[in-house]
Amino acid sequence: MAGVVLKDVVKVYEGGLKVVDRFNLDIADREFVVLVGPSGCGKSTTLRMIAGLEEVSSGTISIGDRVVNDVAPKDRDIAMVFQSYALYPHMSVYDNMAFALKLRNTPKAAIDEKVQRAAKVLMITHLLERKPKALSGGQRQRVALGRAIVRDPKCFLFDEPLSNLDAKLRVEMRAEIKQITMSLNATTVYVTHDQEEAMTLGDRVVVMKDGLTQQVGSALSIYNHPVNRFVGSFLGSPPMNFFTGKLVEEAGRIWFDEGTGKLPVADWARAELRPRVGQEVVLGVRPEAMSDKANARFQTEDNQLSMQVTLVQPLGHKMDVYLSTEHHARSVAQIDSHADVRRGESLPVFFDMSRVHFFEPGENGVKLVYNSSIKA
Repeated sequence: MAGVVLKDVVKVYEGGLKVVDRFNLDIADREFVVLVGPSGCGKSTTLRMIAGLEEVSSGTISIGDRVVNDVAPKDRDIAMVFQSYALYPHMSVYDNMAFALKLRNTPKAAIDEKVQRAAKVLMITHLLERKPKALSGGQRQRVALGRAIVRDPKCFLFDEPLSNLDAKLRVEMRAEIKQITMSLNATTVYVTHDQEEAMTLGDRVVVMKDGLTQQVGSALSIYNHPVNRFVGSFLGSPPMNFFTGKLVEEAGRIWFDEGTGKLPVADWARAELRPRVGQEVVLGVRPEAMSDKANARFQTEDNQLSMQVTLVQPLGHKMDVYLSTEHHARSVAQIDSHADVRRGESLPVFFDMSRVHFFEPGENGVKLVYNSSIKA
């Protein structure tokens, strides 16, 4: 295996459309890195440049100790798993997995050993004589994985490989991909638009938007400490809630004035936010940091807003409660499913002010103060 280094990588298409802008990333040997972001953010283009399927406009890409900008895809020693599986329909599972090895003139005995070993790891030995049309979606994805594994590449590249599977199978295959890559000690770059995949799979996660890297780090560090409002809204399901308001000072205390009520600024943020008193800021809060009175472990006399319940969605042990105020049309709290909450009623909602975030206004508003009380 080998590490992958991207340095100042830019991709510009004809007409001047820049889809990747100054992308820098150092992927360690055996590391699993996930590129995540909305459609059109440049993540798949970045992956295709690593694979050699797209030319780099400027910058360099290295695999191991070799710069591969001008190296053909077949000579980069990578294996790519696509969203569409890309299996040969007229070939058996065995022949699909063996095809690339045959092109390399690998001895027949070595091919058989590699295919059988990969099939055993993927639990598809009993499928080796079948054609792709006789396989389920999950089985086809395992075959696509097997075809990559037998090549013993320096790096595995995955381009949204689970997007064609149903929800239950996606969860199962997610776990299998992680276990397989760990057992192979594989360097892996994985592209997805699914933030749950990103959070569960990656040793590190790269959040992208409009061709630019927004934040790089472990899933939990990004979830707990987003650098800007976009990252806060993208990772997490349901996403982070945002309330635009003004900082005010009354009787020596600083408050966030939402318009229909005030929330106290906690000690950890007070000193850094005091210079912004009188200014508009955005308060970000995760759904699990909002609760009704009966279930709030963080209630005080003054950390609540009166909100209107607009929708209740039971989810087993918890439920998503959609809320509104006069100034904010929609937010979501995740609370215990046994709570007595009904659509149309007014509900005192308590905010865990030790776990909120403060951002500058705007879609990409940057974080104003680091919350050290939240563990990364």
